[in-house]
Amino acid sequence: MRHRATTIAVAAVAATAVAAPAATAATITMSGSTSVAPLVQELGKKYFATYRTGFKIQQGGSDTGINDVARGRVTIGNASRKQQSSDPGGLVFNTIAYDAVCIITNSANPLGTLSQDQVASIFTGRTRAWSQVPGAGASGSIELISRTATSGTADAFREIFLGNTASVAASAQVKTSNGLVQQSVAASRGAIGFVSLDFVRGGLKTVNYQGVPCTLRNAKSGQYQGVRPFSLVTRGAPSGDAKRFINWVKTSSAARAIINTHWIPLR
Repeated sequence: MRHRATTIAVAAVAATAVAAPAATAATITMSGSTSVAPLVQELGKKYFATYRTGFKIQQGGSDTGINDVARGRVTIGNASRKQQSSDPGGLVFNTIAYDAVCIITNSANPLGTLSQDQVASIFTGRTRAWSQVPGAGASGSIELISRTATSGTADAFREIFLGNTASVAASAQVKTSNGLVQQSVAASRGAIGFVSLDFVRGGLKTVNYQGVPCTLRNAKSGQYQGVRPFSLVTRGAPSGDAKRFINWVKTSSAARAIINTHWIPLR
């Protein structure tokens, strides 16, 4: 499923796609991860201001971006998970940053910490009531909020928190973006879900994992283990405008300053 397109030109982010003005020297097209989108939007605005290269950014999930770039539909696919053996051949995952995945509950549910076993038990549906979870402030049934199959965040969650050996219960409500997960959990006291750290907003509480809070500081230090890569995926080695942009992201102090605000820079 595709989501809104964003065109970056004249150092502004539009809510919907519009034609880039003549002042734009070139346009890089992207699709994919809803987690990566906020970062590439910020990077794109900064890059445009200097190099006059515009960006058209669609979302739809990591798998959408990966398949789009493999088929030549976009210049770059945005991915928030590791490369997998099932991905189309000939792709290069150019990692530009890392991101923390947080387990979230409604702010009215003061749940302190969960172990990996507890997370697995809750999200696979073995634990179904909040009364079975020590420290929970909610009552009644646990309302699972998850992501669609195309989501890189869902893949990362399975790998990190479920050990890649289990899947989220079929009873979970499935959402197409981080923002919709955030809204659903904020609206229901009995809900639990997972989002990119940048999507933690009011009405939510992050749950400590293995006793460690999901914060940017803990993710940068390596204490928090729920971390996954952000990659700009190209068909073959990056070239042309894509190569210049990726090199700028990896080497410029301006890009590093943007990444540092909510994400984890490359070392």
